[in-house]
Amino acid sequence: MSSTTPTFAQPRVLTDLIPGARVKDAALTLGFTLAIAGSAQLFFYLPGNPVPYTGQTFVVLAGAIALGAQRATAGSLLYLALGALGLPFFAASGGATLGYIVGFAVACALLGTWASRGGARSVPAVAAAMVVGNLVIYAFGATWLGIFTGLGAEFAVANGVVPFLWLDAVKIAAAVAVVPPLWKLVGQRDADV
Repeated sequence: MSSTTPTFAQPRVLTDLIPGARVKDAALTLGFTLAIAGSAQLFFYLPGNPVPYTGQTFVVLAGAIALGAQRATAGSLLYLALGALGLPFFAASGGATLGYIVGFAVACALLGTWASRGGARSVPAVAAAMVVGNLVIYAFGATWLGIFTGLGAEFAVANGVVPFLWLDAVKIAAAVAVVPPLWKLVGQRDADV
């Protein structure tokens, strides 16, 4: 007589067919998309300026550092696509900010790649990443703003870059205050395991 116990297949449901890593990636990507959309809803304008102040650049750049290139780029492209389909995701800009939104995806790809290679963990590295990310977003945003309005580069820089420098400096300071301590916390937790 055999002493082996028969093995039965575990019952499966539909979600068992989806690998856990993919579910996590999808959830993080969708969460990032919704965070960008949420940060676009809190906006204000300076009189005569077609570009609003929002919290989006902080969410986009810090998110790229935290999520990496694939998730962050996918999330920013999903944000663009869903907004283009008519979901109320964009700040009310009448199309003047499309270049900034395209710049989000490019900045996500760049910063996410940099971060995944260990390049955004210290205070100077996070500050540098945020500055580079902002420059990428400004380049795309101001270029589109000049084209969209037909008022050229001088108008685009004066209205699409200069008024935002002070607020982006605050966002950089916030990222520097948050990201490196989180890395230290994660490093300590990894050492305890």
